[in-house]
Amino acid sequence: MRSLKKPYREGLCGEVLRAAGSQHQLASLMSQPSWTHPYEANFNLGTMIWSSPVQQSSIVRLATLPQLHLAFTADLEGTVKVWNCQDEDALATLTMPRACFSLESCLTNDGPFLMVGNSEGDIYTLTVPELRGVSKVSAFKYSVDLLHCSPDKKWIFASGTHQNILPVVFLTESLLKPSEGKSPLSLSIPFPSCCRACWAPRRTGRITVMYRRGSFKKTGFTTFELMAERTGDRTDIQAHQIATFLLPLHMESPIWMGVGDGNMIVFESGPSLFLFTISGHLLQRFEDHQRTIGNLWVDSVHVLTTSMDDSLHLYMWEEEGRYPYLRSCCHLEHLGSDPAPSCYVSKAICDDMSIVCVVSRIRESSILVMYSLHM
Repeated sequence: MRSLKKPYREGLCGEVLRAAGSQHQLASLMSQPSWTHPYEANFNLGTMIWSSPVQQSSIVRLATLPQLHLAFTADLEGTVKVWNCQDEDALATLTMPRACFSLESCLTNDGPFLMVGNSEGDIYTLTVPELRGVSKVSAFKYSVDLLHCSPDKKWIFASGTHQNILPVVFLTESLLKPSEGKSPLSLSIPFPSCCRACWAPRRTGRITVMYRRGSFKKTGFTTFELMAERTGDRTDIQAHQIATFLLPLHMESPIWMGVGDGNMIVFESGPSLFLFTISGHLLQRFEDHQRTIGNLWVDSVHVLTTSMDDSLHLYMWEEEGRYPYLRSCCHLEHLGSDPAPSCYVSKAICDDMSIVCVVSRIRESSILVMYSLHM
């Protein structure tokens, strides 16, 4: 893969997207150490089209609604903001009573909603963009670390990473239209110590859960099919396990995971990215980062990885042959002389048109940045 050799101004912290092929239109970001004036540069590889003002409290959660051109952030102080990725000011701001541990957006037939999980085990459902309260559910005794809406918007998966918590799947409608005096319809999945979970983008009701078990903290993956059957006024939810496997003990336990077509699982282990089938067959391994991969984003088209080596890598799903596979596309990296960059891409989300990144300074402030992406 070729690297761009562009000089940087002295004292700047910068990232540059470099492309694996000439047909990719990507972008660059430079910012002064104070984060006060993001500097836009165009190397004929694309455009950085927007960045937020400096956020004095670090952004720790990020979600987007590409269909509405909206991004959502939550910071360390529990402040939730809605951004249209055009204006300097947020469209709406809401300070939550407890720290935000998870954030999920959902576009339904009844409109857009944002769901926030907090440190006390509560799940708030809010309108978008106003951030008005719709419902509050006390789901767990511990923090809600994971919130995921299924692609068909029928289900909401919620869990904490505490070993005593069983993941719960809610019917989305029961959170959006709560009935007074009634608990929302839900089902507990019998796999404690859940670390991550992902819905299959093209398989209605299929979810894969990553968990850790035993004194050696073995990492395993199990895949379920969910169904809801309505009989009169009664709705029954069922979960059927269809595949499971454990990783070898010698493999470093992953932190992040994603799912491809429903039969593929992608996850990091140290600086490497792996692609497995849901039954445990290794298909691919990538070595595109120098340091441990710190964040992973997966949808039906893209896979994004970010690392503390101040780099971001973009892959795309291909569907030739028996199994889908990943194709390496492009790379964003720090090209300065400082071996320990003072800023890094801590989170990234992608759609067909853009990449939204949280660029953070070590233990300090953050900015939200959007790049155009033309494949």
